[in-house]
Amino acid sequence: MTSFRILSPALLRCLGVVAMIAAIIAVFTALEPRYASYGNLSAVTRHMAANGLAALGLTFVVVVRRFDLSFPGIASLAAVTIGFLIASGYGLWFAIAAGLAIGIPVGLLNGFAIGYLRLPDIVVTIGSGSIAAGLAFLYTGGQSIFQNFITSGLLDLNDTRFFRINVSAYFLLAAYCLAGLVLHRSRFGVALYATGENPVAAHFSGIRVRACVMAAFGLSAATSVLAVLLLIAESGAANTNHGATLLMPAYAGVYLGAALLGGASIPATFAGTLVITILLDGFSLLGLPYYYSDGMVSGILLFGVVVFDPRVRRQLRRLAASVLPIAPNSEFRS
Repeated sequence: MTSFRILSPALLRCLGVVAMIAAIIAVFTALEPRYASYGNLSAVTRHMAANGLAALGLTFVVVVRRFDLSFPGIASLAAVTIGFLIASGYGLWFAIAAGLAIGIPVGLLNGFAIGYLRLPDIVVTIGSGSIAAGLAFLYTGGQSIFQNFITSGLLDLNDTRFFRINVSAYFLLAAYCLAGLVLHRSRFGVALYATGENPVAAHFSGIRVRACVMAAFGLSAATSVLAVLLLIAESGAANTNHGATLLMPAYAGVYLGAALLGGASIPATFAGTLVITILLDGFSLLGLPYYYSDGMVSGILLFGVVVFDPRVRRQLRRLAASVLPIAPNSEFRS
């Protein structure tokens, strides 16, 4: 038994995730040899970039133990805003700044209503997300925007490669590294975790709990805008449906990663998003109907929520203790 103690639980979890990813790739490659091709792996990195950015911001919200259902609507509003400005002849960077200027205030408003006014997070974010999606529809009437996209340089975000890897993958890695420093190596990150674990104790420790909640929702909105920017670059058009495609993969990535690595974190979200992306890509390559992949993602999301919920874990530990009681002289004492 001593040999198993050489590896820490965290390392064992990481090795388990690597083994899971390798097994998934092996199964899909056996079913469809094209899965292991460079072209398909490049497509995986492109698809992961958008979903990964949406999940990245959502991680901050989950860390403070809240839910955000508004970011798909915010992403749709930002998408048509960016598309409208580019089609009107404005520069790419101005359009991106405008998208962020519209999306971030909506997220901050969500955080203010939830953190300061103590309104229910689900109700607030569903309402604000629906309003944002409705405003997006007013821009276009449901039609796609694609004028001036080729000359604006927007498509280069999807087509440019360095060392045969899409630039969006480098952008995703840079965003995760920065978020990792913020969440795991700064006082702000410690404050976010303390807010999620025990807001009352965090408040009496001098942490501005309400401001932390507000900041988390602002970050979620910002990353949703960046995520939909990559979706626009990939599709070559801006429409009101882009945001809806981010909801399930983002939540599934965050909660699956938390279940696999023992808690919400930046590495956990990256791992969960990678697993979700390679699964969705495999289903798409096999030509399975969309409802199969949607059902799989929904099942993974439910699994992650159940395992990540501390109340469920406590119940499982109690059940295990009642079925397999530990002897007093056991070497596995906690």
